[in-house]
Amino acid sequence: MDEFFIGVAIFLLFTLLSGLQRILRGPTEADRMLSAQLFGTTGVAITLLLAELTPAAGLRDVALVFTLLAAVNVVAFAHHTWRREVGR
Repeated sequence: MDEFFIGVAIFLLFTLLSGLQRILRGPTEADRMLSAQLFGTTGVAITLLLAELTPAAGLRDVALVFTLLAAVNVVAFAHHTWRREVGR
């Protein structure tokens, strides 16, 4: 089972690296926002992976809070983009 967790951790690392590349290259704000969402999703996955490997039960609650914050982040970005488009 340890090999599985190591494989998942390596996959998540590559996911973060590809998201970092998209944040740096852009080209639009939406691309950067999707990469930030990818970071949030990967952060939740890493937190859940740590929750499985350690006896700390609170990590699942932390993952839930990360998920809720990511949803609020998307709503705020959509609202900001919509207000900017309407204001033109």
